[in-house]
Amino acid sequence: MAFNAALRRAGAVTAGALAITLGLALPALAHVTINPGTAEQGGWTKVAFRVPNERDTESTTQVEVDFPTDHPLPFVSVRPVPGWDVKLTQGKLPKPIVSDDGDKVTESVLKITWSGGKIEPGQFQEFEVSVGPLPKNVDQLAFPTTQKYSNGEVVKWADAPKADGSEGEHPVPVLKLVAASGDAGDHHSTGALTPAPSVAAAKDDDHASAASESGADSTARVIGGAGIAVGLIGTAVGVMGLRRSRR
Repeated sequence: MAFNAALRRAGAVTAGALAITLGLALPALAHVTINPGTAEQGGWTKVAFRVPNERDTESTTQVEVDFPTDHPLPFVSVRPVPGWDVKLTQGKLPKPIVSDDGDKVTESVLKITWSGGKIEPGQFQEFEVSVGPLPKNVDQLAFPTTQKYSNGEVVKWADAPKADGSEGEHPVPVLKLVAASGDAGDHHSTGALTPAPSVAAAKDDDHASAASESGADSTARVIGGAGIAVGLIGTAVGVMGLRRSRR
């Protein structure tokens, strides 16, 4: 009896710990995030704003993403989402910005709004955007996002990380920027054409092919000859055995 009671207590403690763990993990899973979360500085990238529905009975009906104005993105394009209308709002920046190339930038995309569709309870939706070139002198870009529900509720995902490094209640979606790995990721780089094989190389390939075919043919002949020889020996043995049995 004491053993069974101990087992029940251990099970209760385990279940409680699991519930606490899940309770702490689920809110993190429900955050609005950017996927993938990293991109190369100075390059181009395609990201998806992943928006989950956190409510049990209401649907998400509008998503609005604010774009950075301190490091504006010159080129922005969106991928259509079936059932959703999309609007790019472009306007003047709060103050002119000098780009990495030394150009003065006064206007940019300020926000993108998706509306007209629904994210039902228990579901999520991804809204894809292509942007570039990304700035070279910062290590991250923040995209404050506003999520609206069918009952009029508004949730703003704009909380910066806390002083201890932990996330706020509604953390702002962040795209981290890393140093470029090489020219291969540059959207504007021109790829070198692969040279056609030279005539001499082609002839060498032909000779190699012919030699390979000749070698294969010789091998086949040797194997065939060996097979015939084995067959003749077998026949001779059989004949000798037959004569001995008759004697």
